[in-house]
Amino acid sequence: MAAKKKAAKAQKAAMKARYNPYVQRVIEDDDLRDNIVQAYESARHAYGRLSNGKSPTTQIFDDKKLQKDLKAASESIRDAAVALREAPQKQRKGGFGRVLLLGLVGGGLALALSEGLRKKVLDALFGAEEEFEYTSSTSTNAGTPASPGQTTGTSTAGTPST
Repeated sequence: MAAKKKAAKAQKAAMKARYNPYVQRVIEDDDLRDNIVQAYESARHAYGRLSNGKSPTTQIFDDKKLQKDLKAASESIRDAAVALREAPQKQRKGGFGRVLLLGLVGGGLALALSEGLRKKVLDALFGAEEEFEYTSSTSTNAGTPASPGQTTGTSTAGTPST
């Protein structure tokens, strides 16, 4: 029973690690993997040179091959660390919504600022505006046309007629 629990925990941990952005970066980036392998090999060679029975302090200062291995290991670790810091960011979702919002805002501004465009949109939505002339069906003298000096529907009281 305990083995099943341990296996379930291990599987859960593996699934979490699988979707970790740093693990994904190691899986996808060949240069990062090469830097990690190079750092491991250089550190292993340096450890082998240090564990040969001589004093470690004298080896660090005198052994040129050890210094070269330590330098290569540190450079590879530094390069790997820089590559890991630049881990890919999560992909942004909702690009279509952003474009749609930008289009709506742009369309609203165009309608607000352009009278010609506004008229075209209103004509398309509600039909063209009909223009007509208004003529009065009532006149001052019913049945008689107005005289040339007199205008229809206006009062000329107090002013001499010509």
